[in-house]
Amino acid sequence: MSNFGNWLSRFMTHERGVTAIEYGLIAAGIAVAIIATIAALGTNLNTTFSSVSGSL
Repeated sequence: MSNFGNWLSRFMTHERGVTAIEYGLIAAGIAVAIIATIAALGTNLNTTFSSVSGSL
């Protein structure tokens, strides 16, 4: 039982995995923001180019 207690104690204080998860969540949040921005700009640019094309 002592070995399990030592393992559990080391597992609970090990921060490398937690840091990796935090960085992963930050990267996912940034990716979602970029995708949303590109989607919004893509629609606006398509409308603008269609208008210019129609005018020519």
